[in-house]
Amino acid sequence: MTDNTTNIREVVLDVLLEVLENHNLSHIVLKQALEKYLFLERQDRAFITRCVEGTLEYRIQIDAVLDRFSKVKTAKMKPVIREILRMSVYQILYMERVPDSAVCNEAVKLAKKRKFQGLSGFVNGVLRTVSREKGKLVWKDASERYSIPRWMLSMWEEMYGKETSETIAASFLEERPLTVRFNESISPAEKTIGELRDQGITVEKSGTFPGIASIRGFDYLDRVCAFTEGKITVQDPSSSLAAQMASIAPGDFVLDVCGAPGGKAMHAADLLKGTGMVEARDVSGRKTDLIEENIMRCGFRNIRTNVWDATVLDPSMVEQADVVLADLPCSGLGIIGKKPDIKERMTRDEIKNLAKLQREILSVVTQYVKPGGTLVYSTCTITEEENEENADWIEKHLAFEKKRIADLLPEALKISCEENRIQLLPGLHPCDGFFISVFKKKK
Repeated sequence: MTDNTTNIREVVLDVLLEVLENHNLSHIVLKQALEKYLFLERQDRAFITRCVEGTLEYRIQIDAVLDRFSKVKTAKMKPVIREILRMSVYQILYMERVPDSAVCNEAVKLAKKRKFQGLSGFVNGVLRTVSREKGKLVWKDASERYSIPRWMLSMWEEMYGKETSETIAASFLEERPLTVRFNESISPAEKTIGELRDQGITVEKSGTFPGIASIRGFDYLDRVCAFTEGKITVQDPSSSLAAQMASIAPGDFVLDVCGAPGGKAMHAADLLKGTGMVEARDVSGRKTDLIEENIMRCGFRNIRTNVWDATVLDPSMVEQADVVLADLPCSGLGIIGKKPDIKERMTRDEIKNLAKLQREILSVVTQYVKPGGTLVYSTCTITEEENEENADWIEKHLAFEKKRIADLLPEALKISCEENRIQLLPGLHPCDGFFISVFKKKK
């Protein structure tokens, strides 16, 4: 690590202020910060990433520690001091290579640099107490142990039982390698794997999901040749199942109604092998621009984008699509391991609102499916309101019937499958939490 460690910690502080105090999305803010500081050494960028992500992952637990050892509770602290303490406690508890004394000293320097000289003694005192007492810490419940909101754990306990709910919560704190899907119509997977390894990248093929691998040992994705050449697309294994379950055939017209950033649309285009057409839509130009970036990178000619609000009917599209992919806005509780700030933003009321929005969208976009065509309804969450209940609603209120998917699933997942749907749970399955249900439009 460079000698300029305070500057690195300042980057961490600024990201945390944007996410936890200004409520901006962590993956976007962190990505922007890393792009801004591309000149930093790889180990410094790794420190920034780990410290930000770790502080967000353990925020509930960290606040419990601070509230135990500080006379001023975290809710009453000044925002800058609160985030300096949070990031420092994370380093003390979970970053063994950083000496506690260095953490305390750098935190004091940072407080002074941000014009809080009068509180530097408070910062020093709290952190040295945490350092001294960390070996005696005992978590009072599973919420503190797994750093997950109590209401969320209770909800999962009702759905899946206590043991499974804690397995899910624990999985969100595990390290997650980047997973990619091979665009086989551009380059055979084995050839791409060889090219990745030639670049010094560690590749581990998934034992469960065909066409998926995890990659490690690279600094920046845009410097990975296979990525810039469109031979791989970043996608979680669970998400890759959505297009796979659609039984896409050569020449099909596939409509992805909420397509950003484009993973499922790219997969659909890849499965079409140069035939047919995929139209990927989303609500704003900012979102369709993300899809366009992927199209340009991969070079697919059988895919286009369109800015369209999925709640508004497009009369020109009624009964035109062989396949509609409806991966709809959801609470995202299945991807907390990748976006830990979801724990900060989501509420029970918001989940109910999202389930209602999903039905509003479904009542519109299901009209685009041809008679006999396929609807794939999916989410990256693990709540009954947004998943099973809405799948039941489709069958009850719309002109669709269940479409059997067991034969399309990897062997290891068939045991978790019902007739036309599967709920993947993090910790129980080697992927994000994800729900997929498949329907055929009645003729």
